[in-house]
Amino acid sequence: QVQLVESGGGLVQAGGSLRLSCAATGSIFSINVMGWFRQAPGKQRELVAQIAAGGDTDYADSVKGRFTISRGNTRDIVNLQMNSLEPDDTAVYYCNAYIDRQHYWGQGTQVTVSS
Repeated sequence: QVQLVESGGGLVQAGGSLRLSCAATGSIFSINVMGWFRQAPGKQRELVAQIAAGGDTDYADSVKGRFTISRGNTRDIVNLQMNSLEPDDTAVYYCNAYIDRQHYWGQGTQVTVSS
């Protein structure tokens, strides 16, 4: 069974940086897309960034120039480097992956940015 295991997150002051990582575990044949979504209290879950198997990336307008998504040393790891964090970035961040024609979600990790 495929699982997404997240790490990183925490509390940081505005202007600071955090790094999130997500590892896909289990029996995997192919990974098409891996990425990160976030959900703030009272708001809908939204795409933050994603990266395709070929390396193409996509970012939410609100994080362009501040966040960078990348693959780890192996195909089943994705990292999200978050710089110049703002209080509006406060949310639960969820790893998402499209693996073997199915969508999977991580359990979520809290990111809190204080002003």
